[in-house]
Amino acid sequence: MGKTALVTGASSGLGLEFSKIFAENGYDLVVVARNEGRLYQLKGDLEETYGITVWVCASDLSREGAALDVFDFCMEEGIAIDCLVNNAGFGDQGDFSNADWQRQHDMAQVNMVALMQMTKCFIKPMLERGGGKILNISSVAAFSAGPKMSVYYASKAFVRSFSEAVSEEVRGSGVTVTALCLGPAATGFEKAAGLEASKMFTFFRPASARDVVLSGYRAMMRGVTLRYYGAPTKLMNIGSRLVPRIVARKFAKYVNG
Repeated sequence: MGKTALVTGASSGLGLEFSKIFAENGYDLVVVARNEGRLYQLKGDLEETYGITVWVCASDLSREGAALDVFDFCMEEGIAIDCLVNNAGFGDQGDFSNADWQRQHDMAQVNMVALMQMTKCFIKPMLERGGGKILNISSVAAFSAGPKMSVYYASKAFVRSFSEAVSEEVRGSGVTVTALCLGPAATGFEKAAGLEASKMFTFFRPASARDVVLSGYRAMMRGVTLRYYGAPTKLMNIGSRLVPRIVARKFAKYVNG
């Protein structure tokens, strides 16, 4: 019997590339995103090219309970998920005091709550079967506080810490949890977050989405707990242990401005 992967945020960016990588490796797919039209286009392309089965589950993960609906969809369709990629997420730039509250709330809901709910729903069946892999997308933002992107940085610190903890809890069970921490990447995130002109994306050359995804996919398959992709991420990981936090957050404010 073939294996099935579920990818959130599958209609663009890293999620689109993850879907392609899994398809190339013979996985059937459940693709999740808000844009149903793009998902059906992806379904047609992948099924025609790779001869796999793709299920479309259009869902807005900023809506409370949406993650549970995705799980219910899989149960109703009789789909067992072998690999879960919690990729959906977004960021925003600006002072928290002036930020739109609903957007900050939705960011926390997608980046943290939905990711946690998806993990909670799918890890139980994986443990019962004695195998499964979960990949959560974190960021270079996980290593310090992030003035001008306060909620986003906090959310990615949560993802890294949460993933490490659950990874340790399930160690030896056949289920693995991996956090992929990446720096700037050419995914469209920078445009959506208003960061095209920020020093983060002008000083550092963005990595290709394909390269980032290949690194994350391989780490997931090996069961690595933490994968740091790219020079900025590796430098920040080292720097977070050596540099005073006040210096780190001032640097983050500089590159986010």
